[in-house]
Amino acid sequence: MALNRRNFLKVSAGASGSLVVSLALPGCSGIQTGYKPESGEWRPDAWLELTETDDVFFTLARVEMGQGTYTGLTTLIAEELEVAPERITPRFAPVADEYRNPLYKLQLTGGSTSMATSWEPLRIAGAQARQMLVMAAARVWKVDAAECSASEGRVVHPNGMDSMAYGKLVKLAAKEVVRGDIALKPRHEWKYIGKNRGKLDARAKSTGTAVYGIDMELPDMVYGVIARPSRHGGRVLGFNGDEVRSMTGVLDVFETDRGVAVVADKYWRARKAQEALTVDWDFSGALSVSTDDVFASYRAAADDNPGESERSEGSFDGVLEGADRVLEAEYAQPYLAHATLEPMNATAWYRDDHMEVWAPTQAPDLGRIAVARATDLGPEDVTIHTTFLGGGFGRRLTQDYIEEAAALAYRVRRPVKVIWSREEDTRHDLYRPAMLHRMKASLSGGELTGWHHQIVGPQILGWFVRNAAPAQFPWAPKFMYDTLGKVGLMAEGIATPKDMSAIEGAIEYPYQVDNIDIRHTHTDPGVPITWWRSVGYSHNGFAVETFMDELAHESGEDPYRFRRRLLASEPRYLAVLDRAARLADWAEPAPQGRARGIALMRSFGTYVAQVVEAGVENGAIRVYKVACAVDCGQVVNPRIVEDQIEGGILFGLTAALYGEITLTNGEAQQSNFHDYRLMRQYERPEVVVDILDSAEAPTGVGEPGVPPVIPALGNALFALTGKRQRRLPLKAEG
Repeated sequence: MALNRRNFLKVSAGASGSLVVSLALPGCSGIQTGYKPESGEWRPDAWLELTETDDVFFTLARVEMGQGTYTGLTTLIAEELEVAPERITPRFAPVADEYRNPLYKLQLTGGSTSMATSWEPLRIAGAQARQMLVMAAARVWKVDAAECSASEGRVVHPNGMDSMAYGKLVKLAAKEVVRGDIALKPRHEWKYIGKNRGKLDARAKSTGTAVYGIDMELPDMVYGVIARPSRHGGRVLGFNGDEVRSMTGVLDVFETDRGVAVVADKYWRARKAQEALTVDWDFSGALSVSTDDVFASYRAAADDNPGESERSEGSFDGVLEGADRVLEAEYAQPYLAHATLEPMNATAWYRDDHMEVWAPTQAPDLGRIAVARATDLGPEDVTIHTTFLGGGFGRRLTQDYIEEAAALAYRVRRPVKVIWSREEDTRHDLYRPAMLHRMKASLSGGELTGWHHQIVGPQILGWFVRNAAPAQFPWAPKFMYDTLGKVGLMAEGIATPKDMSAIEGAIEYPYQVDNIDIRHTHTDPGVPITWWRSVGYSHNGFAVETFMDELAHESGEDPYRFRRRLLASEPRYLAVLDRAARLADWAEPAPQGRARGIALMRSFGTYVAQVVEAGVENGAIRVYKVACAVDCGQVVNPRIVEDQIEGGILFGLTAALYGEITLTNGEAQQSNFHDYRLMRQYERPEVVVDILDSAEAPTGVGEPGVPPVIPALGNALFALTGKRQRRLPLKAEG
């Protein structure tokens, strides 16, 4: 038998069964609860299970895509349960109302919200389980439960000598009732929260035993690939199906909603058949814009429509009349791909009027809707198995790849794995939108007196709500899906949250200015878009913090001091700004041939300030160092925070240096990493991350490292060359 290293490791891992008893929060309606005498199981709610064999299982409601939920959320349970995190086995959650993100009313992972939304509920779950175990032990010992304690997975007798393992108590604990609020451990008693600990999934990922979507193997599985139109909206007129069907290993060739599918017994046979496929496309209704057309349409829209007011204070128009100087600038950012290292993929199996899907998805409940759309099944007939994700960055909130796998499996009646090539992943991505910003500010006596920001471009929710709205109402018949999506947009702020994707990072403008006018001119050229790591903060951060730098230089003031003076009433902003400046030795001259730039932003509740030290070597931009200060509230695992902030910095630098999807007559011109570059290891700068101590509730860290680094690099290049760059990606020659 031929086994590669990864398969060998999977086969060798092994598994064991055990009697399961659950402990967690009360009040869950969708997850089956209660004690079952015939099996010895007790499941009062959705998250936590303990077994008689002393196993502890935690159902992870937020997916793991490298951002650390697998470890961070497990640590919350471990702290209150008094069990080392390493003793707990996380399991990915099925689709159920109990696992919905309370901020979005959907079961999705995004917006850097996992820790913020889980901070209290999971600690309460662990504390309640601990209390019930203590009460059960006290009843056995006939002592006061208040005199007992829990430690390292055992309940300790008041005499300090005797103890009982949790596994011996689960059946008895199932009969206990906790009344009133559960007291959570005070901060000074924490053993695991706030401590540097390794990631719980590190071994599995290092040894190849972690199962990503692309790893899925099922009996009798076949492989599907899809030839898609090169332009969004293209339609199939015809194809050489009979010729391709005759090729070795090809099982079927047929038209789908997304193009022409090829199914074969092996992946490379499917790819070879795809190469032999000739499709006649109808592009009469397809996307036909080029990049220059997009920005021309943005400028025309900005000229014709001042936009909807998103924030207005004082009188910006009035203050302009008496201003000493008025500074104006326009900033532009291109479309960006997600470039997840694991390309889009999903495996689907239709049998017995039921569809099972294994997929690296950020939103499994939307995945059920995607399957329902592609088949005659309802969401209740679909099971989604979430795997590890090889990167998400928002791309895997959109479920097109699951729709494709479901459509193929529904037709061939065998397990089908659909894998996108890197080229397909780049050319058929849903991009970070291209955006245009028109800025204007008034200065009088060296003081900033007025701030105007017109944001021009599309919103994302209209592209996302197609499956998101039906997922909120899975009981609705499918003929209502499109209506629900339209109603969701019409009732924005009620049925769906207000779409902040274009304006976030702009309306939170923190600097003390009496006259502020922030507007959004909505215009959509029809290029498919979706969420991208840090979303609106990514483009608004560049515009806001670059323009602030321009104003500082126009005022003849140091950029750090200029910002600091305007943040006098914002202590958390000031703290990270000051810390980053100290880390970077801002007061000292930069080394010869280098310069520094500074920027800061609050995104997803987290305050981040960064100083970039950069230069130009051999005609190319070189980033030498990034000093970063972070205030993300209370920290669960400092090592994960540092990793995520550093990852965000490198992600942002990649966008600043190389990121650009260009369109010609509706076709994306980039295809793979040779023309859509990622930052290479040899280009990696020194990154210093300093986390401020805080007693505030924890906030997100997966995305906030991205927004400030892009303008900070641009500001450093201006300090070096004297040439201001207002369009991304940045160029060495300015």
